[in-house]
Amino acid sequence: MALPVRTNFKHLFRFIHKMNSPKRLLCSGACEGNKEPPGCGRVFSGIQPTGVPHLGNYLGALENWVALQNQYPSVLYSIVDLHSITQPQDPAQLRSNILDMAASLLACGINPERAILFQQSQVSEHAELSWILGCLTSMPRLRHLPQWKMKSKLKNEGSVGLFTYPVLQAADILLYKSTHVPVGEDQVQHLELAQDLARIFNNRYGDLFPEPGALLSSTRKVKSLRDPSAKMSKSDPQTMATITITDSPDDIALKLRRAVTDFTSEVSFDPETRPGVSNLVTIHAAMARISAEEAVAQAGGLDTGAYKKLVTEAVVQRLTPIREEIERLKSDRAHLEGVLARGNRRARELAAPVLREVRQRVGFC
Repeated sequence: MALPVRTNFKHLFRFIHKMNSPKRLLCSGACEGNKEPPGCGRVFSGIQPTGVPHLGNYLGALENWVALQNQYPSVLYSIVDLHSITQPQDPAQLRSNILDMAASLLACGINPERAILFQQSQVSEHAELSWILGCLTSMPRLRHLPQWKMKSKLKNEGSVGLFTYPVLQAADILLYKSTHVPVGEDQVQHLELAQDLARIFNNRYGDLFPEPGALLSSTRKVKSLRDPSAKMSKSDPQTMATITITDSPDDIALKLRRAVTDFTSEVSFDPETRPGVSNLVTIHAAMARISAEEAVAQAGGLDTGAYKKLVTEAVVQRLTPIREEIERLKSDRAHLEGVLARGNRRARELAAPVLREVRQRVGFC
């Protein structure tokens, strides 16, 4: 879902301007715009159950999710299986993927006592609110969103579900009156749609939904190991391009050994002119919890081949306990089902009264 760089920054600047608008219906005072633990607000985010999370997912989203559950009093993380069926899914595999994703999230540090972890399709209010919001959304507005532009172009013509899924995404967020949503730059326009729909609904039916604000990740995007001009992706056909959080130490070593660099042996950090080597520095710094400058300093005297071994050590050290915990959790299917069942109940308790109010205001009851 990456946008051309210019488009990303244009929308990002516009988005930040909107975030500073006094019309936002977020928590007031010190909480608003504060990156410190705010003590107010509600965070919502979701992840599709379409395979094991990769290193980019972990560093760009999941690691941040773990931190946010300790910073906000109300946090919801959803396994968004309704979104996943915009692409064909094998039913048995989807059921397995949902539990595998639950295991992955728990192993990465999501605590179901601190955050509500639930399965989107088990809270029917998502779909109903999506329909109502879809009736407030114009087709030209959806045609300009990057996901539709990219995926419909790849497939010549996408499904209605793919076209309208940003509306479902907005419903996911607004259903819980979420005030904060962790996003990357390539999701900014989709969050803008949620803000727009909150305003449209509030103007037509009276104030109900806050306009959710962005929690922009400070982590640099992890790039493909085979094509550092593209971000790391689950769907990359090149198996050597992506490190998953369940890869064995040998697999991690092999993938990093084959990572694309350049003809200069010295390690430096320059994403514009040396994207491959800089991607390795980004991975090393993030996994070792050091700055890019410190990572480069540690690489002093090493050529890129030797540096790859240093990066491998950092990645293996962080991912090994996660991989082992995933395997342990996957062996206890009943526990995973129980975690999701409890999360589903808690999510419905929050969603039901909001949808009742929506239905009343729209005129259904």
